Amino acid sequence: MAHSQQWQRIPTELSRGQFEQFVLPHLTAGSRGPASKLTAHAIFNYILKLLYLGCQWKALPIAMDRHGRPEIHYTSIYRAFRRWQACECFDAVFLASVVRLSHDQLLDTSVIHGDGTTTAAKKGGDNIGFSGHKNMKGDKVAAFCDRNCNVIAPFVSAPGNRNESPLLRDALPQVIRIAGEARLDLRDTVVSLDGVYDCRSNRKAIFNRGMVPNINPNPRGRKRTKRGRKALFDLAIFKERFRTIERVFAWEDKFRRLLLRFDRISQLHYAFKTMAYTMINLRHYCGS
Repeated sequence: MAHSQQWQRIPTELSRGQFEQFVLPHLTAGSRGPASKLTAHAIFNYILKLLYLGCQWKALPIAMDRHGRPEIHYTSIYRAFRRWQACECFDAVFLASVVRLSHDQLLDTSVIHGDGTTTAAKKGGDNIGFSGHKNMKGDKVAAFCDRNCNVIAPFVSAPGNRNESPLLRDALPQVIRIAGEARLDLRDTVVSLDGVYDCRSNRKAIFNRGMVPNINPNPRGRKRTKRGRKALFDLAIFKERFRTIERVFAWEDKFRRLLLRFDRISQLHYAFKTMAYTMINLRHYCGS
């Protein structure tokens, strides 16, 4: 695994060539109304800028034209964002990034790491709940990455008061679907998870898909050792999570729009997350 600064530089703006290569083929164009004043490339970069700065839509810094007026109104950028989100364009761009990484042999799926993260929701909205463990109201997602810190599966979302353990059964089919699209062979792949996912149902779900669970045993307050054969657990593989999935979440925090959830509509917030994970995958091509 490379450790250079260039390798870890997450892009927050795409050049025209990068946009046309990785993003444009998966975006839809509006079918009604007047043509936009700016190209899709400029609008997409404005959305990336908002994701990176974390500001409100109306506070988005927009360049001036030759007459000294903003070259586009922020509501036009917002409408384009809503159209691309409704057409699942951001999901298609993310899937294409995984396929490209697989084609260029930049994925190491001998071990995949999964974990969940909770985001506080300050304005309320749908799909949120109060997490007593975090002592805040918000939502959570569960994501998977490979050994090279590439996000390989779309996250599964749930309210903040949901236990993360059942989310794994919903996330695994997404992992298999993405692997099929990218032609990844996940047979005998080690799935590394922390103790919150330690239960018989999760281990069985992983085994049934031809993968090997590596879950940190959770004693659950037992005073005596659990009877029966001990489950397989490799501590060295488990320790990799601190430089893989935890690093991915740290890179995600670079995009300030995701530090707190201000979108009342959860699908808009998840679209921003998908963009952030896509930029993490595209760092191999757009980081310089």
